Amino acid sequence: MATDDFFKYQAQTTPHPLGLEISHAKGSYIFDANGKAHLDFVAGVSACGLGHGHPRVTKAIKDQVDRYMHVMVYGEYIQSPAVEFTKLLAAQLPENLETTYLVNSGTEAMEGALKLARRCTGRSELIAANHAYHGNTTGSLSLMGYEERKSAFRPLMPDIRFINFNDEGDLQRITEKTAAVVLETIQGGAGFILPKEGYLEQVRKRCDEVGALLILDEIQPGFGRTGKLFAFEHFNCVPDILVIGKGMASGLPVGAFVASHQMMATLQDNPKLGHITTFGGNPVIAAASLATLNELLETTLIPDTLEKEKLFRRLLVHPLIEEVRGKGLMLALILKTKDIADYLILEAAKNGLILFWLLFETRAARISPPLTISMKEIEAGCDQIITILNSYQPSTVN
Repeated sequence: MATDDFFKYQAQTTPHPLGLEISHAKGSYIFDANGKAHLDFVAGVSACGLGHGHPRVTKAIKDQVDRYMHVMVYGEYIQSPAVEFTKLLAAQLPENLETTYLVNSGTEAMEGALKLARRCTGRSELIAANHAYHGNTTGSLSLMGYEERKSAFRPLMPDIRFINFNDEGDLQRITEKTAAVVLETIQGGAGFILPKEGYLEQVRKRCDEVGALLILDEIQPGFGRTGKLFAFEHFNCVPDILVIGKGMASGLPVGAFVASHQMMATLQDNPKLGHITTFGGNPVIAAASLATLNELLETTLIPDTLEKEKLFRRLLVHPLIEEVRGKGLMLALILKTKDIADYLILEAAKNGLILFWLLFETRAARISPPLTISMKEIEAGCDQIITILNSYQPSTVN
């Protein structure tokens, strides 16, 4: 692949992509076109929870490809990978989260969740958190609490109100006009910010008082990344609608929203086809999702993330590190300044360690490796991070 072709024929998202040319990937490593191994501390932005090329997942994909791929739009034909996955998922969730609508991405899942909330409540107002990120399609973008990222695309969806995450005083803004409150269980782009003790319980209580629904966005923390299958399990708060994606299919494009059977049935009639998708529930992706979920449930990978978190926190101590935020293997290294974060990420890229930025917290370096990463690989990567920080001088920043 010529670099010039990449920049000419493929749309870009930033003026300066990293531009690493990929040859192959295996386990915790990505290999470039020159054969150099890069230790992956990002996992496709939390998508490759079982690492690269996990044998159970690749076998499930290949077996399903040999049977059939796309055969009909979502919801018309009975396709066993999707049925088996959604049944197994329901068995892991609270009773009210029993029916899953499979789609193609996290942001599409959020769009479906917003429609479902308005359909079920008959209300239009949506409340989101400042500094939130739920995706980039129009509805999801409307929930983003960063005006500088929205202004170029206005007008967006109306009737959106904002509260401050972790501010219980703001909860009175949730009223009988509110269709749903939409929160990330752990704020991602803002810097991997955890809810304070009791906060989500108070949000749940306020929603119940006024008849609003609670939508929790678990697109990033879901599927074992925080030491539970879903992060809300840490915080004694069950949503009405759960939005999932990323790590669900071990690197294939996927998303879903989950609610009660009664709520989801409102999308079937009045009008019919209340939500439709051509490729949602694709059997190959559903097979990958089923294999992923079974692997997570049948191994110790999920509880092991908390032990791996302890190792990261023990090793990542340095005068230039202000704090390590997050939970499990959803961690953000908060540096003293933006320049230090940029230096760390770019130097790591030169030296075979993959780190990445967060959307809004400019001082952060993302650490979200595969859940399958070994303790030795964590030690090696952290040693590189400390070495790079030791080499930092203000004049070394580009």
